[in-house]
Amino acid sequence: MASIVGLVDSIKVTVLALAPSISVSLIVLGAIVYGVAHTQPAENRGRWQTLAMGMMIGGIIIAAIWGAADAIFKTSATLLT
Repeated sequence: MASIVGLVDSIKVTVLALAPSISVSLIVLGAIVYGVAHTQPAENRGRWQTLAMGMMIGGIIIAAIWGAADAIFKTSATLLT
């Protein structure tokens, strides 16, 4: 079981290191794509806006997981031991 807890801890460290930059990047790129979508013809605009909203929502979800990483680690370590 110690190896599983170590694996979960390494995942937590990776999430805590990468998540903020990925989250901000997705939100900023989503905003840029959303702005560019307004320059597209109407038949393409919806696809671009959908992509942009997906990027922004993905950034928000990653930020939420980053914020809860410690709680997720503590809960999973307790369940696995």
